Amino acid sequence: MLVRTVLFCSLALLPVLSQANAQLALEKGCYGCHGEPPRRSAPTFVRLAADYARYRGQQDAPRKLADKLREGSLFGHIAAHERISPYECEMLMRWIIDGAR
Repeated sequence: MLVRTVLFCSLALLPVLSQANAQLALEKGCYGCHGEPPRRSAPTFVRLAADYARYRGQQDAPRKLADKLREGSLFGHIAAHERISPYECEMLMRWIIDGAR
C-alpha cells in the first residue's frame, strides 16, 4: 500500500516538477537567450529539447551534462551557465532532456 501511495504521489508531481523547471529557467534568465526569438545564435529550448532527447532514460546524463555546461565545455565559457548552481543546472538539464515542456 505504501509503495502504491508513493508511486501515485510521484506521478501526480510530474506536471508540477516540469512547471518548476520552466519557472527556474525563467528565474535564472535563461529565456533571455533561449526564448522565442532566441538571442544571437543561442538555440531555443525547443531546439535544445530536440537535440538532447537522445539522453532520455540515461540516469546520469543530466548530471554529466550539467557539469559540462557549468565548466564551459558544451558551448564555451558562458558566464550565465557558470553561475547556475550544480543542483539547479542538473534540474534544468533534466527538464531539457525530458522535452522542456
